[in-house]
Amino acid sequence: MRPMSRALGTMLFAAMTVATPVLAQAPAPLSFVQPLTPSATTAVQERLREAGVYMGTADGVWGPESQSALDRFQQARGLPVTGSMNLATAQALGVGVPRLMPPVAAEPAAAAPVQLSARAVRNIQTRLRALGFYRAQPDGVWGAGTQAALERFQRGRGLEASGQINPTTAQALGLNPNNLELAVR
Repeated sequence: MRPMSRALGTMLFAAMTVATPVLAQAPAPLSFVQPLTPSATTAVQERLREAGVYMGTADGVWGPESQSALDRFQQARGLPVTGSMNLATAQALGVGVPRLMPPVAAEPAAAAPVQLSARAVRNIQTRLRALGFYRAQPDGVWGAGTQAALERFQRGRGLEASGQINPTTAQALGLNPNNLELAVR
């Protein structure tokens, strides 16, 4: 019996050793989902140039040279090399988040609203509540409180604060963007 428990202990130790790095990883940093505007791209390129990692022209066009410079900057600053702009990188570059966001149109184009089921709304409210953005009990009714909570969540995650549920927002909430009615795990 003793050799069996020793083998089992060795297997458990090996499994824990392999799993530990995965479990110890920090959550992925927040990334900007929207593409940067040309003026925001120019601002990032200028800051990367000032940091000495970008030698190209600050032309507002994000290409391979800009991407490599961003990766070098993140690595040099001890930031996770994510391959994309995120809040920590923007702060390290000294570029404010509002400057990176596209300007809000005066009158957004009217899109046909999609009716959400009560179950989908309840799942959204449940996630917003779990994350501290929604205080009421989830009731499956989309109202002003749900709308305001979703907008606060979107602003807090660096997303466009449209108050509309879209695949990016659904995924950020931890919901399945293809089926909002699926229970949250």
